[in-house]
Amino acid sequence: MRFLFAFLMVLPLFFSCSDKNETNIDFSKINVDFSVKRYDIDFYTASKETLPIVKHKYPYLFPEAFIDSLALLKINDSLEQELFTETQKVYKDFSFQERQITSLFKHIKYYNPQFRAPNVVTMLTNIDYNSRVIYADSLLLISLDVYLGENHPFYADYPKYIKQNNTKEHLVVDVANALIDQQVYPLNTRSFIAKMIYEGKKKYLLDLYIPSTSNQEKMGYSQDKLNWAEANEEEIWTYFIDQKLLFSTDTKLNLRFLENAPFSKFYKEQDNLSPGKIGVWMGWQIVKSYMKHNNVSLQELLKTSEEEVFNKSKYKPKR
Repeated sequence: MRFLFAFLMVLPLFFSCSDKNETNIDFSKINVDFSVKRYDIDFYTASKETLPIVKHKYPYLFPEAFIDSLALLKINDSLEQELFTETQKVYKDFSFQERQITSLFKHIKYYNPQFRAPNVVTMLTNIDYNSRVIYADSLLLISLDVYLGENHPFYADYPKYIKQNNTKEHLVVDVANALIDQQVYPLNTRSFIAKMIYEGKKKYLLDLYIPSTSNQEKMGYSQDKLNWAEANEEEIWTYFIDQKLLFSTDTKLNLRFLENAPFSKFYKEQDNLSPGKIGVWMGWQIVKSYMKHNNVSLQELLKTSEEEVFNKSKYKPKR
């Protein structure tokens, strides 16, 4: 169903953070108004007679090219029905995920009173892990078939670093990331350190939006990969400095240290022990150090240039 997403225009979200920095916040008094619609159930249980009702309920998922005959072929396809059946085994009851998303929305609204919670629509995308969550202004589309559990047979041929995040626990992280991607001001410099801190700002937002989620889930790491990052923080930082990478604009560094991958590429014998996107993790540590040593609001952090964050972070890697 990738072509169904093509028409969705992702609109920028105006971000205006609260200056409040309290740690003990009563989120129960924060109201968020949104709906959860189960397109996956409505669509895959539809018939020729009830399909018009589904189309009326979800007009944004039925472009002209998706004519009734194609829709019915998809509904009645045995493989599609198997995918739906397996998804229902995990998500027949979506109430737990709805509570997680409600908490996420409340946290966002606390820091950004202008935030309007999007309506949530669950669907299947034939395990398109590049379209796990689509945020399109007033809509949030979640591909449930990507979150059936890392050991599900559907993911047997997927690399471990991808399928380890195909879990119920990671769903809310991806939802948060989809929203955060539109809340961080665009990066206007190309240096490696700026890119690290830019990504680190996003991770810091995760700390505020889903505080009960583990660092392992926030990074999408296995526990042993997270342990490696924590144990080798000083060595990683020393490597970046010795190799003169911090102010480099070499785009190859993106693939080596910032993009999702099975491991980061130091070109050392034991690279496979490292997690991917280690530069993102390092950027996160720098941002946390900046917020620890500077009395600034979240809004001020997001407006502050990555260079200034770095210069004022007083960052010292853990030994």
